[in-house]
Amino acid sequence: MTELPITGGHALVLGAGGLAGIAWMTGLLTGLAEAGDDLTGADLIIGTSAGAHVAAQLRSGLPLTDLFARQADPSRQPAEKMAGLDISKLAAEIRPYLAGARTAAEIRQRIGAYALVALTVPEDVRRTVIEGRLPARYWPARPIRLTAVDAATGELRVFDSASDASLVDAVAASSALPGLWPPVTIGGRRYVDGSVRSADNADLAAGFSRITVISPIGFDSLIPSSLPLREAVGKLRADGSAVTVLVPDRASAVVMRTNTLDPATRTPAARAGLAQGRAGLAANAAAVG
Repeated sequence: MTELPITGGHALVLGAGGLAGIAWMTGLLTGLAEAGDDLTGADLIIGTSAGAHVAAQLRSGLPLTDLFARQADPSRQPAEKMAGLDISKLAAEIRPYLAGARTAAEIRQRIGAYALVALTVPEDVRRTVIEGRLPARYWPARPIRLTAVDAATGELRVFDSASDASLVDAVAASSALPGLWPPVTIGGRRYVDGSVRSADNADLAAGFSRITVISPIGFDSLIPSSLPLREAVGKLRADGSAVTVLVPDRASAVVMRTNTLDPATRTPAARAGLAQGRAGLAANAAAVG
């Protein structure tokens, strides 16, 4: 059973970006609301990885001011352990698994195979961390859709309130970065980070008349994607949707350029996002190029 399709309204797409991305998006949304551009009432929120966390938080019932304080105020931040992200090391470990892969689906499947054997913390330890980040642990009444990739098949899986996953497990699956965090078991399947397919998965908003994409990684990701953001936005616009893309401005990018998984990035990223958002939606609309 799945939720009924929702089309024709406003879809808010929230992309990947680690702890810094969670904080920045929360700050940005808070600043936009202060400027009169509140996006939190979107008909549907689609979240990938960091975006899955923000989607769940936005629908939790807490006001933006409280959500912002949970990111910006060190005394209210949930406890987190430092996680090192060495892209070069990760790429070197994955490279042998990709030999001979010809299609995007094959590449995702090989990355999933790597994730299944990589040494990480246990699933239950990671789940406890995710629980600590979420103000509510049940699916919200208003729709959200969270992306993940089946580690065995490489296929996209979109979780919603009608799926066989708890909200905590769906968020954990969407943010299970291969090689760093464990794949998440749901219904006997193992799932990895939704960004294995795309950092934003903006194409899932097809059919909405208005689409706002907030992408911490932006258009020029260091991690190759089978569905680059520029390509997805171009297709959505060609199909008649009005698409606005928001990416970190220069000040925010400087703050987020360090290890995005470092808990210390939360306060400065949240504050940078707040300052950026206060300029308003129109001023922040990025040129797709």
